[in-house]
Amino acid sequence: MTNHLKQDQPDRDNVLDTMRQGVLGKPLARIDGLAKVTGTAPYAAEYKRENCAEGVLVTATTACGEVTGIDASSVLAMPGVLAVIDDPRLTTRAAQGTAAEAPEQGPTKVGYWGQPIALVVAETFEQARDAAKQLKVEYRAEEGVALDPDSVEPEEMESSGASQGDLDHAMAEAAHSVDVEFTTQGHASAAMEPHAAIAEWDGDRVTVHASLQMLNYNIAELADALAIEEDKVRLLSPYVGGGFGSKLGVSQDVVAAAIAARQLGRPVRVVMSRQHVFQTVMRRSESRQRLRLASDDAGKLSGFGHAALVSNLPGESFAEPVLQSSHFLYGAPNRELSLEMARIHRMTAGSVRAPGEAIGMPTLEAAMDELAEKTGVDPVELRLRNIPERDPEEDLPFSSHKLAECLKQGAQAFGWDSGPRQPRTRCEGEWWYGTGMASAARVHNSGEARARVTLEADGSALVETDMTDIGTGTYTILAQLAGEMLGLPLDKVLVRLGDTQFPRGPGSGGSWGAASIGSAVYLACQGLRQSLAERAGLEDDALVLKDGQVVDGAPITDLLGGDSLSCEGHYEPGKVASDYTVSGFGAFFAEVRVNRFTGETRVVRMTGAFGFGRVLNAKTARSQCLGGVTWSIGTALTEALHFDPVDGHLVNCDLAEYHVPVNRDVPDVDIIMVEERDPAASPIQAKGIGELGMCGGAAAIANAIYNASGARLYEYPMTPDRVLAAMPQGS
Repeated sequence: MTNHLKQDQPDRDNVLDTMRQGVLGKPLARIDGLAKVTGTAPYAAEYKRENCAEGVLVTATTACGEVTGIDASSVLAMPGVLAVIDDPRLTTRAAQGTAAEAPEQGPTKVGYWGQPIALVVAETFEQARDAAKQLKVEYRAEEGVALDPDSVEPEEMESSGASQGDLDHAMAEAAHSVDVEFTTQGHASAAMEPHAAIAEWDGDRVTVHASLQMLNYNIAELADALAIEEDKVRLLSPYVGGGFGSKLGVSQDVVAAAIAARQLGRPVRVVMSRQHVFQTVMRRSESRQRLRLASDDAGKLSGFGHAALVSNLPGESFAEPVLQSSHFLYGAPNRELSLEMARIHRMTAGSVRAPGEAIGMPTLEAAMDELAEKTGVDPVELRLRNIPERDPEEDLPFSSHKLAECLKQGAQAFGWDSGPRQPRTRCEGEWWYGTGMASAARVHNSGEARARVTLEADGSALVETDMTDIGTGTYTILAQLAGEMLGLPLDKVLVRLGDTQFPRGPGSGGSWGAASIGSAVYLACQGLRQSLAERAGLEDDALVLKDGQVVDGAPITDLLGGDSLSCEGHYEPGKVASDYTVSGFGAFFAEVRVNRFTGETRVVRMTGAFGFGRVLNAKTARSQCLGGVTWSIGTALTEALHFDPVDGHLVNCDLAEYHVPVNRDVPDVDIIMVEERDPAASPIQAKGIGELGMCGGAAAIANAIYNASGARLYEYPMTPDRVLAAMPQGS
């Protein structure tokens, strides 16, 4: 039995609010939590396989060219070494959930320093690692290639954009204007679990345990890379230790393990080192951004301009969508938005932690703070005055819009002082104190999703889908949805994820997972409820289920009569996605202290208020918001990829030198979830939350740095040396 919905209209039935079990939305602990904290949840590299060999990737030491020779004999005599795999397919990387076409046979082309070019396989990891370091490789290096965007000529850039009215005229005639340029550095996903895969063949079929986010796409990618049919591939990723975009597509460890296992006729495990992950897996592009804002005396925008320059490898289609929320966040009749891309030889640029808004919103919101200062309008009030009634470029209605509520509730909870704002008004000892705020926005997407729900004869329920849980709480929210719809306590619901033998889910990425796969589970449960209502002799809307029985009626087990019932829910986005602009909104408030002698910045406290549709689990949603705020601190103060300008290698390729926020960097954070229902976002009226909590938070910190110390900065991260240099003289 299948229950299919292509959502062409907003779903205003609000069925979930009529259910009686009372588990949905509650702050329930994650049902997979105990397995994770006790170390019994197996991650990709931890599956025990008899006779499993170990592989270590060998990576290129030139930024561009080709491999002219790999001397396998240089390591084959070393202890335990089994093989050197020299195959162009080892370079395969499906960065954005697209098919991973195998490179043509011939010399391996090198596109960036750190690209995998070979795999050494041995009996133990240590043996493979030592041999990989000693493998002799010869290159033909290309000279004069672009290693950074500044070395690319303007006529070689690829550009896109949108414009309305006459921005130049609006800037010239404005009572107040801002024209500033920002730079942001590249970022790494920095997930806790490194990329890893174990592959084994049974005849012409391969099974791979891997750390992947989107099995629904990854199965096609691996099949294409191996030149076999999808039905010959099984992927398993029941537990993933974070991904943040880096595991959207199959990475080289997966392809290498599969190729080596087939060649050797035994299981092969390939685990990337932390350095491999940083050097090889995709990065967030650095950017250069220009913001132009024009307003009247009251701060009402008449002109809005946002231009960005990003980069990627030659041949890659992804361009960091810096302008994504700028298209609709604030209204202005004269608009000009443009995105340029430079082709350079660094590792693939792809989706990293809220691609687009993560670096677009911090620059926009810092520019808005400058406009607030010039107009004398309170920063919160300035944003309230510029919220558009409709999408200013597409002239579409918003499906829902909670920015005003988030701004007001956040300001009240934070204790925002809306009086006149002057920098450097509070100093205690060595520290200047100040506050700042910013808006948040993150587009909402949804994807096709399938899930199977089975009511077993004993009255328990089983939920199955290849959807992954990358630490976001998917196991738990799907159990809550099924429990709510079927009237079952959570100990009667089993959720199985991360296996391509299950129905295809949407995958975890772009904050679309919960709303999309949750809708599929919802539809499957609707189908089961219809069957139960027929057996009970009731109309569908008259069936009330709670604690495993029909309220004022028989237990579910009596209705099942020893049978099991199964239904597959199939959700597809429909016309509603193009009829509305759908986004989550929020607001950040931050207090910082800045050392007047060293420029060190410490975040004292932060408040985030977010509106993202129905809250499916208050605890996991809050956790996602906390994670986003933590990312914001990293973006503002510490995170940056640094590349050698001579040979293009990544200098800070581990967690010792790539500085993510740690416990001492993160203060108490107050999270406010502005509950709403968004019927156009999904049938369950929920939107994405995983990335919204990051989009703009860095600007709240930047604006607070200025309010505290008078240092107005235009480069992220705002490290102590930059803050100190930007402070007014006589600090």
